[in-house]
Amino acid sequence: MKYTLAFDVYGTLINTSGVFNSLQDLIGDQAQPFMDTWRNKQLEYSFRRGLMNAHVDFSICTKDALEFACQVLNINLSALQKNQLMEEYKVLPTFSDVDKDLEDLKASGHKLYAFSNGSKTAVSNLLEKANIANKFHGIISTEGVSSFKPNPKVYEYFNDVTKSSKSNSWLISSNSFDVIGAISYGMQSAWLQRTQESILDPWGIVPTAVIKSLKDLSAVLKS
Repeated sequence: MKYTLAFDVYGTLINTSGVFNSLQDLIGDQAQPFMDTWRNKQLEYSFRRGLMNAHVDFSICTKDALEFACQVLNINLSALQKNQLMEEYKVLPTFSDVDKDLEDLKASGHKLYAFSNGSKTAVSNLLEKANIANKFHGIISTEGVSSFKPNPKVYEYFNDVTKSSKSNSWLISSNSFDVIGAISYGMQSAWLQRTQESILDPWGIVPTAVIKSLKDLSAVLKS
């Protein structure tokens, strides 16, 4: 069976840790806690805005989270340095398995879509610069419904735009909240465990499959 595949972008295909080297040059040993705080707050701010029906471009969540990280860790970055970090977020690298494995999945007849909280313009530019834009049949941004994952209506929107159904579509994500959101909505979902330390939120909601790399996805879909 051929499926419609929704690939989360940030943290799943694109390595958000790509800013680490720049942070290390700027703030040394504080780079790791800074990066973790920045990413966690970015997601938290999207969740809160979704609940408040106060949608903004995802880049605003990223910018506000950067400011929070500076304040909570008492790190004084200049406006220029902050802007440079925000610009670097637009050219993050892919994980090593992405290019070939997406190509193999596409060649197998599945329909591949990038599905992101990021704006369509931002995600399109990011994928172009990462040289993987041609792997996808299209880009679906949650901005189309003025909300963020894991709101059920964003997954419904994906099905509507791609003319797919819950039963023949899969969400592939390394983000636990995204997988749980898709499963709760009724889609099938594969949790991509990018690191051994990654933990699926213990909510009792089980993904359709757990994979260690995108290469594992082909076998899962065949079964």
